[in-house]
Amino acid sequence: MDLAGIDAEMASLDLAYRRVATEPVDVTDPDALTNLGATVAAALAALGVDDRAEAVLRAVVQRYATGDESDRVALRGMFGRYPSFRWAAHLPRHWAGAAEFRARLIHLSARDQGDDARDEILGLQDLCDRAVQDGIDVDPILDEVAALSSAVDRYGMGSTRDIIRRQRPGR
Repeated sequence: MDLAGIDAEMASLDLAYRRVATEPVDVTDPDALTNLGATVAAALAALGVDDRAEAVLRAVVQRYATGDESDRVALRGMFGRYPSFRWAAHLPRHWAGAAEFRARLIHLSARDQGDDARDEILGLQDLCDRAVQDGIDVDPILDEVAALSSAVDRYGMGSTRDIIRRQRPGR
């Protein structure tokens, strides 16, 4: 999929996800907060776009890894323009192996900290912890993806490149 195709698919999926992503939550209802994860997961599943979203993300990962810096800048810009897609679209929850760890790390890099670097840092820590538990040598993959990542410090917590470089599980 070329950049224009990725952009068109992200735009379409962003519209599909927007209703769920922007649905207000009644914070005065304790049941709403207790069941929020399941409610959101069910609403996203009901949209029936998981396969399309995964195909777009796989195309992003491939292009981000093999393209040049202008491709990576364009892909980061798409994640910025399509916040509902960025929030809702994820690679499958269950994964194994270094290649899938790398794909998830590239996805994180392409999101370029999203709306909150703290969420991305916590996600990165969890991702790396799981990879280490699975016996994956994370250091070379972290170095590879850090080199592809943005050097712009968006929120005062370091750039995505810096955040990935600082991540060393067990140290």
